[in-house]
Amino acid sequence: MHSVDYGAGTPILIIHGFCVDHRLLLGLDPVFDAHGQWRRVYVDLPGMGQSAAGPEIDSADAVAEAVVSFARKTFGAERFAVLGNSFGGMIARHLVAEFGEQVLGLALLCPVVVADHGSRTLPAKIVLQTDPILLAALEPADAADYETMAVVQSPENWFLFRDAALPGFRVFDQAAIQRISSNYTLRAEPESRFANFQGPALILAGRQDHVVGFEDQTALARSYAQSTTAVLDRAGHNAHLDQPELTAALLWEWLGRVERSMGREAAD
Repeated sequence: MHSVDYGAGTPILIIHGFCVDHRLLLGLDPVFDAHGQWRRVYVDLPGMGQSAAGPEIDSADAVAEAVVSFARKTFGAERFAVLGNSFGGMIARHLVAEFGEQVLGLALLCPVVVADHGSRTLPAKIVLQTDPILLAALEPADAADYETMAVVQSPENWFLFRDAALPGFRVFDQAAIQRISSNYTLRAEPESRFANFQGPALILAGRQDHVVGFEDQTALARSYAQSTTAVLDRAGHNAHLDQPELTAALLWEWLGRVERSMGREAAD
């Protein structure tokens, strides 16, 4: 898989969502950089960004196993943290089940919790602030993609979406995405494979997220003993773009908890 590597220190694997690529999450990098001593590894999932997907990539399980293989080759026995967004959040949960205590901490941004779309608890789609002048000025395809996701339409929000989300939307492998979509559910729910994850966790959701919702995400916290759960208002499925300052503050606090946990383990 294609990956982009920044910094040095404790590794953190950063996994984007469906039909986008690693650029969706690059806006988070200043938080990790300012915290210091973090090696950030951003991946492109198979069939997305610059990662090819052969016919063997035919399910969410196949994607999950590709990421597991990448993590084993990249980190070996070294402990690492994981951040996953949307579909990448489901894959991140799988990594916790697969690697156990080797995972230092887990951050989930608008994660897929219920894979079956029809079984999700979702709020109605709502746009809190419209900007018809902005939409009229965009290319029709860009306007359609942005309007589908934006909760608060504004030039500032559009610029973030344009730079983070659109590049991945334009390059994914449609055949691979169709294969994965047809087998989107993991064979086993990750949380059924462990009793309770003890590492520091963050579960962040958007109150206006009509794609994966926020109620299933808050219920997920029962499986993560040291979890902070936040539901951000004026935020949809791209909550980190809709509420970048709040997201950065919560990630900063999570990183501090992971670092303190590492310090306690070293003292023990």
